[in-house]
Amino acid sequence: MNAPAALYRGIVTHARTRPAAHSLRYRTFHVLLDLDRIEEAAASSRFFSRNRFNLLSFHDKDHGSGTGLDLKGEVEGHLARAGIDLEGGPIRILTMPRVLGYVFNPLSVYFCHHSDGTLKAVLYEVSNTFGQRHSYLLPVEPEQAEAGAVRQSVDKGFYVSPFLDMDMAYHFRVRPPDETVKVDITCRDKGGVILHACLAAQRHVFSDHSLLQACLSHPMMTLKVILGIHWEALLIWVKGNGLTRRPPAPPEAVTIRTAAGQGATREGL
Repeated sequence: MNAPAALYRGIVTHARTRPAAHSLRYRTFHVLLDLDRIEEAAASSRFFSRNRFNLLSFHDKDHGSGTGLDLKGEVEGHLARAGIDLEGGPIRILTMPRVLGYVFNPLSVYFCHHSDGTLKAVLYEVSNTFGQRHSYLLPVEPEQAEAGAVRQSVDKGFYVSPFLDMDMAYHFRVRPPDETVKVDITCRDKGGVILHACLAAQRHVFSDHSLLQACLSHPMMTLKVILGIHWEALLIWVKGNGLTRRPPAPPEAVTIRTAAGQGATREGL
């Protein structure tokens, strides 16, 4: 992608398999932003800003450590500890923007590219409704980067839902952003698949027209996301799915798998 930003409009689906089946489907839109060029993206649109109120906006403090300082530098620091050097290559984040000042992002995905364009790592930034955030940094195998089809897995290390135990693993299948993007997540525990979630979206030019059209087609999208999470949680509970106790937040901010494949380590900020 040569542009500083792109708009992706698509569908998010969730399907829970047990103990009581439950599914949901909703339309959404995301922005893909080059972390080095967010100001350039903001300058190109009246309806999009960085770190200030607008119809749509990106706030650095909504991501990473939450300090709002040098988000790309934070990610590069995690990459360095994983043994990955992008040599100045771009890092792009796929995320929902704030809409009229509000956003809740269950998942934001960072695509970390080498200067030659090769995808070297993916960072999955997960947020829960308790104001906590945790990330998983996973290297991309060279053959998968070349094929444009990434498969990764990691043990769950962060509490997300009262209806999902901690003893499980995430299995990711990703088609990196191009004309389309797809992020497919399967959650497995000792009994097999318990949840499948997927984002599938189509790329649109990042322009005043496309951004305004997305907002009109998905009014108050980000508010609907958080309200929808609580509504769906109620439905899941009514169906008889039991609650799990929320453990303390992990002291570390990021789970890191090294490029050499020595396994996962965790670090704090």
